[in-house]
Amino acid sequence: MSKPKRQQEREWRGRKAAQNPHGKVRSFDQIADEAGKDGDK
Repeated sequence: MSKPKRQQEREWRGRKAAQNPHGKVRSFDQIADEAGKDGDK
């Protein structure tokens, strides 16, 4: 028998998370916003 769909998705998400140990990649806009905030100090 095959695994339930939810279990397959949970395992897949776990493998994907393991590939990106530093979290999600930020977009260029997010990086630019953070750079702008630091420049105001």
